[in-house]
Amino acid sequence: MTHFRPIPLLVPHLPDRHALAPYLEQIDHNRHYSNFGPLNHALEARLASLFEEHATHAVHIATTSSATLGLELTLHNLDLPPGSGVVVPALTFVASLTAILRAGYVPVIADIDPDNWLITPEIAAEAATKTGARAVLAVAAFGQPQNTQRWSAFQQKTGIKVVIDAAGAFGSQWTEAADIPVVYSMHATKSLAAGEGGFVASGNSDLIDEVRQLSNFGINLDTHAGLPVGHLSQVGSNAKLSEYHAAVAHASLDQWPAQAALRQRIHRTYRQTLDASCGEHLQWQAGAILAAPTTFCVGMAQEARARLEQLCHARGIATRRWYQPLLHQHAAKVEPTIKLPVPVAESVASGLIGLPFSSFMTQDDITHVAEAVGLATANTRIQSSLTLDSHHG
Repeated sequence: MTHFRPIPLLVPHLPDRHALAPYLEQIDHNRHYSNFGPLNHALEARLASLFEEHATHAVHIATTSSATLGLELTLHNLDLPPGSGVVVPALTFVASLTAILRAGYVPVIADIDPDNWLITPEIAAEAATKTGARAVLAVAAFGQPQNTQRWSAFQQKTGIKVVIDAAGAFGSQWTEAADIPVVYSMHATKSLAAGEGGFVASGNSDLIDEVRQLSNFGINLDTHAGLPVGHLSQVGSNAKLSEYHAAVAHASLDQWPAQAALRQRIHRTYRQTLDASCGEHLQWQAGAILAAPTTFCVGMAQEARARLEQLCHARGIATRRWYQPLLHQHAAKVEPTIKLPVPVAESVASGLIGLPFSSFMTQDDITHVAEAVGLATANTRIQSSLTLDSHHG
């Protein structure tokens, strides 16, 4: 009987204790552990400087304890009437949906582009016309960046507010448009990992100040705000990033260029290997080459995916049907929502599968996975592309 070495789906790669040591020493010296400490301030300044290398305007940063809370607070700051519709793509992680609901709005679940698997301004405009939605949460699915300048033009033309959920897109998604806030994750599985955490980036300093205040329960700390310091100015949450998480984020930033290059190299080799063995049976997300990929997702015929899952299970290869069920398929208790037809998302999802990916993958791991994919896809066609043709023909 053949024995296979298990290959996990994701393996976080965080800085070790030696990389953390100088930052932990600062915490010991400062005796400041949360509530906007020195390491947190330095991290925000460091990130702002990095983002400004990719912008023509000043970029402001507010850290949060998670990207989910970053999304929720940014959406809350849009100050829309309660129950306003917010367009969101069907193919995304559930945090996009729950953030809208917890901000007091109604998700309007819309379709995606068949090639890049993202919601576009055109799709959002159609959804807003049908439902009267007042905002869009545009997702950088699988790290594929959204075009902030296109979304800025959309926002200026329609008056519909836009927030970008770029949880997994650090290094690929920037803030070229000053008026489009972008939210990032620093979860352990992301390319800039702090174990847990997130941040909001924007050219609008007032928005960032509001998000920071909301992350501290909504307590006013501004002596010039016309409200006594310590008074509650609005209803916020406890979403501050601790100094310990800031320390890990600093150490991750120190290592990020090397880690990004490694992830990109492994991803490129992985895809080339699959393309060489069975590329005609696979569908890839169109778009930019990612700076630091964190997942490896591919589409194939639905029956091929089922065979692949069985093969991988037998061989100890972990897989996942990323972002499934789609947002409109969750429990009826997850309400209120407005569900528009999403034939493209359903077609793409029908054969979508996440394969193992991490900075620890070896060539043997890639070969092992490719063999399973080759066996599963032999003599099949990409059903999703046939289905898409029927929707657009």
